[in-house]
Amino acid sequence: MLVQGVVALVTAAMTAVVPASPSRGGDLQKSLDGVAAVGAMAEVRNGAQVWRGSSGVAELGTSRKVPVDGRFRAGSITKTLVATVVLQLVAEGKIRLDDSVERWLPGVVPNGENITVRQLLNHTSGLYDYKNTLPMPPSEDFYALRYRTWTATEQIERALANPPVFDKPGSQYDYSNTNYLLVGEIIKKVTGRTYSDEIERRIIRPLGLHGTTMPRTSTRIPGPHPHGYVPKDGGQLDWTEMNPTLFGAGGDIISTTHDLNRFFAALLGGHLLPSRLLAAMKQAGTEGGTYGLGLSWHDTACHIRVYGNDGDALAYQAYSFSTADTRRQATVAVTPHLPTNPDATVNTFLDKAFCS
Repeated sequence: MLVQGVVALVTAAMTAVVPASPSRGGDLQKSLDGVAAVGAMAEVRNGAQVWRGSSGVAELGTSRKVPVDGRFRAGSITKTLVATVVLQLVAEGKIRLDDSVERWLPGVVPNGENITVRQLLNHTSGLYDYKNTLPMPPSEDFYALRYRTWTATEQIERALANPPVFDKPGSQYDYSNTNYLLVGEIIKKVTGRTYSDEIERRIIRPLGLHGTTMPRTSTRIPGPHPHGYVPKDGGQLDWTEMNPTLFGAGGDIISTTHDLNRFFAALLGGHLLPSRLLAAMKQAGTEGGTYGLGLSWHDTACHIRVYGNDGDALAYQAYSFSTADTRRQATVAVTPHLPTNPDATVNTFLDKAFCS
């Protein structure tokens, strides 16, 4: 398996580091301080140089600093790990990207015989997003569901009660969390184990991602972490604890900035997938698109293309990107002060990280 020897390879690449220069560290800190959030933490790598920092407070009403090694809910970055598992199964000959959904989940998805695993991974299935069926703040129904355990089956059924957003699978891109709930169910059908089990077995343990966990139904974030908030009655309600089955295979992972850099270094460095499947991961589902098989990309202000993903887990938002050669990496996690969106200020930080 490709993961054999990964620990040694990635550890060698990521532990032989030296601190960033004081001037660069100061510039990065100033930029991180400009991120619009309750708190933020980041790890930036440039070759052997590494900078880690945090900004803001770990909990409203206190002066406690955000821990630089803090855990956070990484949201849709989960999708990249789920997609990596599927592509490893493809490499092992256990599944094909062009297999139909109907083959693995018979009778579950209308028109499933014309929707492929590839189209689930690159969001070209046209299936309605179950997220759009759920209450969101400031609806009182949202707050009442904080500790509810959801199953993939019931979320999929909620989504499929709605017509597809377009008729011909593969013809358009439309981001839908339903796709990855179905992928999670396919992983279970193929392997006999849950997507969480497979991510732990194939990625977390081999890479030594000690700050990364698959929470399943656990409502708590283990280890040091900042508090996260959602808006309520004109203020901010502490939403650190919640049942992550709300996100499921589309976004439930808990991680750290260090671990996400480590994961993307292994993935983009070719240590988790054969080159042909890593190349497939970078192929957009539609012409001119920027999302492949669980992997997204964009060009920075200085025209450097970076690959990775970002994630929104309501009270936490995360962004993790790397150059194709993995020489430069940046991962940022924020606890947003909703309804303010931190995306623009995080993008400014990422430009500073990659372009300076």
